Amino acid sequence: MDSPPSGPVAPAAVPPRPPGETVVPRDLDVFFAANRARIERELFEFLRIPSVSARPEHSADTARAAEWVAGALRTVGLQAELVQTPGHPIVLGEWRGAGPDRPTLLIYGHYDVQPAEPLELWTSPAFEPTVRDGKVFARGAVDDKGQVFLHIKALEAHLRVRGRLPVNIIMLIEGEEEVGSTHLGDFVRANTDRLRCDAVIISDSSMFAPGIPSILSSLRGLTYLEITVDGPAHDLHSGMYGGGVINPATALAHMLTTLHDDAGHVAIPGFYDAVRPWSPDVLDRMRELPFQEEVFRAETGAPALGGEAGYTTLERIWTRPTCEINGLLSGYTGEGAKTVLPARAMAKVSCRLVPDQDPHTIERLIEEHLARVARPGVRVTVKHLHGGRPWRADLEGPIFDAARRALAAAFRRETVIMGEGGSIPVVADFVDALAVPVLLMGFGLPGENAHAPDEWMSVENFELGMRAVATLFDLV
Repeated sequence: MDSPPSGPVAPAAVPPRPPGETVVPRDLDVFFAANRARIERELFEFLRIPSVSARPEHSADTARAAEWVAGALRTVGLQAELVQTPGHPIVLGEWRGAGPDRPTLLIYGHYDVQPAEPLELWTSPAFEPTVRDGKVFARGAVDDKGQVFLHIKALEAHLRVRGRLPVNIIMLIEGEEEVGSTHLGDFVRANTDRLRCDAVIISDSSMFAPGIPSILSSLRGLTYLEITVDGPAHDLHSGMYGGGVINPATALAHMLTTLHDDAGHVAIPGFYDAVRPWSPDVLDRMRELPFQEEVFRAETGAPALGGEAGYTTLERIWTRPTCEINGLLSGYTGEGAKTVLPARAMAKVSCRLVPDQDPHTIERLIEEHLARVARPGVRVTVKHLHGGRPWRADLEGPIFDAARRALAAAFRRETVIMGEGGSIPVVADFVDALAVPVLLMGFGLPGENAHAPDEWMSVENFELGMRAVATLFDLV
């Protein structure tokens, strides 16, 4: 973020509002403006920690990020502790000074990040935050460190300015979201009494478009598989053995082509059996959103859009399940020629799922399908890496009403309801274990490169996000 002039900064002038319209409380707004430079410095300190949960060489960095979050919570006035797991620690923070008659909100997020590779495609170093064109560029800027941090600053605003919060707060920040939240579900189920709350709030997603605040109504689930095809005991000379031995790479390529038909439908028998239809009125509202396919295409850099026939682009990425090839590896891939018949081929395949598909059922269906289409002469192994269940909410109740008003106050525009093509595995765990509504109000934007080089978060969204969350606490 660009640094403001030193000293207190008055909030920017705003256009007149209709009587009774919610506004960001002036005392909190002034706090954010006056502390803008300090908040930037602290955010950048957090972003510099390479807390890559998937890489063992970053285990110490991931532990350091957990300590950093716990320290930040203590500094603003919460009690905080590290809960050790067989993997990376969970940070648990609490403030219960509002009393038993006031609501308790559980705020969830994660401090771990994706690997930064390929490093050469970053314009500036992945773990050296840089501001360009109103965006903070760094790994974790939007997924999810920036969004976690704006919640911490919203809590600080209340506690510094007013000395208390209007609600009780539980902060639950994990370090394994990017590797499937391996241990968080068990922790939630084992600690339901301590985590008892009236609602869960998550900011780990994007808005529909710049300037359009959004609440998520659905998330797709996930099952992620590694498919290995083994053939001969070792690589063979393709001239001496080619034509007489089944090539694992060719066999795998054939298997992968059977995952879809020519219309883009997943061709695995039983794949769609559990898909719950969406109501026509929800689909109608989806079609009314100001979605521009050409803008979406330009963000991807693809020459054209495509997918399952019979559905719009938004329906494809929000409401329909998918089966995607995420990676392929086999044989010689170095410079020049090497006429080798590879001994092994491997593919990474993921399926995004919708209610009421079950990740374990889909995994079984894929294994059965691959066994049917595999050619004799190779051995096929399917390894399940991780997954999560899909989720859909009805968005009725006090927390959603308060969120609509708070977002409208900060962004000066009505909130829209949208779906999300990605997955947050722990959402279903919260719903099952705590039996409370889950509010997903994210502050990212389309095209933010969350898992790619040059990940960024909008400076404006970060600042308005702090104000929206702080206002939400007053409205619940």
